[in-house]
Amino acid sequence: MLKNPEKTKNEIVEWIREYFRNNGPECTAVVGVSGGKDSSVAAALCKEALGKDRVIGVMMPNGVQSDISDSQDLIRFLGIPNLTVNIQKGVDGLYEAINSELAKGSIAGVESLSRDSMINTPPRLRMSTLYAVGQALPKGGRVVNTCNRSEDYIGYSTKYGDAAGDFSPLSNLLVHEVIQIGEVLGLPERFTRKTPSDGLSGMSDEDKIGFTYAVLDHYVLTGECEDEETKKKIDRMHRLNLHKLQLMPAYKISDEDHE
Repeated sequence: MLKNPEKTKNEIVEWIREYFRNNGPECTAVVGVSGGKDSSVAAALCKEALGKDRVIGVMMPNGVQSDISDSQDLIRFLGIPNLTVNIQKGVDGLYEAINSELAKGSIAGVESLSRDSMINTPPRLRMSTLYAVGQALPKGGRVVNTCNRSEDYIGYSTKYGDAAGDFSPLSNLLVHEVIQIGEVLGLPERFTRKTPSDGLSGMSDEDKIGFTYAVLDHYVLTGECEDEETKKKIDRMHRLNLHKLQLMPAYKISDEDHE
């Protein structure tokens, strides 16, 4: 638990202000809003740091989103400008274009997109949408990454999807710490305590990963996990997904190779 969540909240707010002073003094924060704790807390922090007129909430349903009212309620609560961009046509069009090529059999053993491909495509199109909105603004936009430390530790994000962004106010906060910040910000519990879900697979995050965030947070903080199989699973996910947190490797030419 955070010793002083009010202090941490104030430090994050000042950190956001400093980021914008150095990387776009007149830019607007662009945040994808799902109505869950991470996007709600990130949007509220940006509002406090920049003022409500410099935060744009973007809702991006893929067709019909059963819980989109949560996103709408959050935007009304914060009073920030907003857009709703339904990405379904883009997603379906991309699926069709790729599958029509794969069906030709030019790649051995691959006839259509895998389930994981289809789950991870919408987050990548959502991130493209946020950047398109940001670049459409007269004074520019900076995209908010809303991942938290717990998700990042096990790689529970889509590379170049929700794992992307220009600045990340929550990436060093565990799930329970994000909730603490939300409480300090005065967000209603329906936002901070909403059952986390990717909104794509039809499962809650905890059902999908196979353990609770409480167990994960405790392990990240202490290295302790009562269930050995869960510990092995967390370690494996962490190891396999470290590439999501690292800069893209680039071959470096030595000075000796230059004329």
